[in-house]
Amino acid sequence: MEKTFPQCGKHAARGDWLPLLRATGADLAALYARADAVRREHCGNAVPIRAIVEFSNVCANDCLYCGIRASNPVPTRYRMPPDDVVSAARQIAAQGTAGTIVLQGGETPGDGDEIAALLRRIKAEVPGLAITLSVGNRPRDVYARWKDAGMDRYLLRFETSDAALFARLHPACTLAERLQCLRDLRDLGVQTGGGFMIGLPGETVETLADNVLLCREYDFDMIGIGPYVPNPDTPLGDQPNAYAGDPDMFFRAIAVLRLANPDAHIPATTAFDAVFPDGRDLALQRGANVFMPNATPGPLRKNYQLYPGKPCIDEDAADCSRCVQARLRALGRPVAQGPSHSLKRPSTGSIT
Repeated sequence: MEKTFPQCGKHAARGDWLPLLRATGADLAALYARADAVRREHCGNAVPIRAIVEFSNVCANDCLYCGIRASNPVPTRYRMPPDDVVSAARQIAAQGTAGTIVLQGGETPGDGDEIAALLRRIKAEVPGLAITLSVGNRPRDVYARWKDAGMDRYLLRFETSDAALFARLHPACTLAERLQCLRDLRDLGVQTGGGFMIGLPGETVETLADNVLLCREYDFDMIGIGPYVPNPDTPLGDQPNAYAGDPDMFFRAIAVLRLANPDAHIPATTAFDAVFPDGRDLALQRGANVFMPNATPGPLRKNYQLYPGKPCIDEDAADCSRCVQARLRALGRPVAQGPSHSLKRPSTGSIT
């Protein structure tokens, strides 16, 4: 098996990844071991912590799989006041484990100035904390305004490299538009995160390999992936994950992604814990290197369920901070200090 590994994926093609995405038994164990070794060599053992604050579940889009889609009547809609977001940022900094706040919310065109003002406040009132923003497709000039206001990174998953599948799932957007946003972010010098869901209905293993290749093509600073989990309150609620009968595929994807992108930050995303009790721990042992605990105020968490079974909705930020530290101690992995910027290029944001 060792001889079949592409050399860190720099020159591998789809045909090189497909056997690994189908690996079983001893070959699968060897894949996981190789991915973990590449992670250790390029990223080290320290785990960067990036605390997520889901500051708004208001969204203008109607993506077919998403629990906060615009036409879904189930969530109680909310938007955290700026004072509450800044307070959450202060708590994250005070806990001393996370070097980054990840501001995640629905896509709501027209809020560019409000978000810029929020970014400036966090930078002024919570110095030293890096900011990742994740609020969907926006015009290039809005991204530029946010960068000037203090945004260090932006996370925008392309979800699938299959343009036809993307169009079926995202009625308000095309894959070409999403990829243009990612190019704009990179051109502006923003540390850029992309990624995809594993097992969307209609996905094939070939699509999954192409997803990995697209991540490598864009040379993302961070790559977030996780299992597609059907939400019964959405149009895709009765369509199972494409790999429901082969859950090892979720971890094969993490491992292959690490081989293809050896120096990218790859988080162990929350969805892994929704599918496996210790899913994020396993992801950290099979290629992932970042942990992203939830720092959303407890009463709001039940209203930001993109999928059912989301963990930690009955906890608070302090509980999640203690939990992640305990999990990392059990794995023998220390917490990384500082903002843990891109391993590919120096920060162009306001933190040095």
